[in-house]
Amino acid sequence: MPVSRRSLLCSAACLPILALPGCADTGRFSLVDAIRRLLSLSAQRAFASLMRENGFYDDQLARISLPDALGGSRGTDVLTAVLASALFRNRLTKQVNRAAEKGAELAAPVVADAVLNMGIPDAAAIIRGGGSSATDLLKAAMGERLLGAMLPGIDRGLRLFDNAVVVEALRAATNIDFAGLRDDVTSKASEAVYRAIAREEMAIRADPASTNDPLLIAVFGLAK
Repeated sequence: MPVSRRSLLCSAACLPILALPGCADTGRFSLVDAIRRLLSLSAQRAFASLMRENGFYDDQLARISLPDALGGSRGTDVLTAVLASALFRNRLTKQVNRAAEKGAELAAPVVADAVLNMGIPDAAAIIRGGGSSATDLLKAAMGERLLGAMLPGIDRGLRLFDNAVVVEALRAATNIDFAGLRDDVTSKASEAVYRAIAREEMAIRADPASTNDPLLIAVFGLAK
């Protein structure tokens, strides 16, 4: 009797050396565990990169642009000669990206906890789905929690690294205050975190052997 791809995937996920629960039936729990490992490793790698000094700023995928009221990413619609200065905008952009690092520090354990406790109703579909489907599920499960976790750190970071440039920018602007700047940075930073996790997820799916994790290699190697 030929072995189906589904049963082969389940058997690989239930390797005896891993001693995972769920191998007595359909392998559902072992597939869930594989997704948790995928997300956990993806998040660890993403946060390790983002929390380095200038981690957000040096990452084209994660870099946070200024609010439109402060010139945006292109430096257009500037309000004063101060904001028109490329040097000033660069200082301010670095400041908001450094602040995002402080937000990421607070977010990392919150994401780790979410990965451990989130519901995964159809693990096989997530594994077959490819791309960033696991990260998409994590984002949906977390709702506004990532924003809430990052906001206090970003608030502190905006006041910490180069406060003079923030004060000068807000003085020059007419339709943004500190809370508006903080909220804009927090929203963009949370999206940047998900993009970074998604990038790592796709990299692991593309090369599960690079993880040296037997379960990830077995499950996502066969899923390719």
